[in-house]
Amino acid sequence: MREQARQRFRPPARRGGRRGAVAAAAAVAVGVMTAGVPPAAFATSRADTVQRSLDALVRTDGLPGALAAVRDRDGRTRSYTAGVGDLATGSKVPEDGQVRIGSNTKTFTAVVVLQLVGEGKIGLDAPVDTYLPGLVRGEGIDGRHLTVRQLLQHTSGLPDYVTYLGGEVRHYEPRSLLDIALRHEADFAPGTQWRYSNTNYVLAGLIVQKVTGRPLPEEMDRRIIQRIGLRHTYFPAPGDMTLREPHPRGYYRESAGAPLRDGTELDPSWGWAAGQMVSTNTDLNRFFTALLAGRLLPAAQLAQMRTTVPAGRPFGSGTRYGLGLVSTPLSCGGVSWGHGGSTTGYETRGGVTGDGRAAHVAVTLQPADKTTTKRVEGVVDRALCR
Repeated sequence: MREQARQRFRPPARRGGRRGAVAAAAAVAVGVMTAGVPPAAFATSRADTVQRSLDALVRTDGLPGALAAVRDRDGRTRSYTAGVGDLATGSKVPEDGQVRIGSNTKTFTAVVVLQLVGEGKIGLDAPVDTYLPGLVRGEGIDGRHLTVRQLLQHTSGLPDYVTYLGGEVRHYEPRSLLDIALRHEADFAPGTQWRYSNTNYVLAGLIVQKVTGRPLPEEMDRRIIQRIGLRHTYFPAPGDMTLREPHPRGYYRESAGAPLRDGTELDPSWGWAAGQMVSTNTDLNRFFTALLAGRLLPAAQLAQMRTTVPAGRPFGSGTRYGLGLVSTPLSCGGVSWGHGGSTTGYETRGGVTGDGRAAHVAVTLQPADKTTTKRVEGVVDRALCR
């Protein structure tokens, strides 16, 4: 979900974290090989760079836990962990544990929309009213003058419903999220600017459901998750507040300097098509690698997805936004493709390159400042450029 969710929406505490355990977390750091790859397959000094970077996030930035998965050009993967997975017990971070992936969900939603474009069922430049007639109306807002492309690229001008959620914790239906947004004036005229808004992807998900006659999660599962074998990825069902497989617990603070609180178990419905999914770093590497390799979209739709415009907050300098896909400059030249996500308890960053390298990093506390976020992003850059 990103910046707005980080500041304005928190679940109730289910149990308090131990402040002293954060310091203790620095003493627990483990790097683990996966996928049957022998240690010799990776240069030790290079692998240590990623491990040291995760250790620093725990030690210097006070993050309870961190985990990463790095895939080389030949498809060999190494997983890393640092810190603790549960502040109450001091247990280790599970290798390649499940996390809430926040706005990485947007890429999944965009892929389904673009698959339907390729099938001739949705037009990228068709008005939203073509699929949801009369639904999108508000002050400066008219679905007859908004296109599907503008939704996917965040150029619609729709206000972000997350800004107005406040601290209320309850179950949200997608239409109620849209209604929250439509009570507010448009940010700008469609197509004239770029601004990140989760409302865009709620509408995109509603269009998928209208066109297919099936729930969005079922379409994601059939078209993406099952198709490329994402064994640890799912869209939580209504009322499903837990993570199904081994996972590090996620934490948040009510305010700066306040003690950490456990936010692992919550109703994620406020994210829906914009940020509700659960996955692992390894599955995210597999997903974005398959996407860039053309295994999920026809060439024409993948080219549209990779057609970008300059992006602003919450993305960094030089970042550009396509259709649910972000390009980020690498320090070693070229770009990586991915998205990233922020949601209560977890922050994920990652990317893949055209030659098959991939890296994703997750931490178990949303960074409170941009400096920490940049350091998380720096781990991804070092992993891809090593």
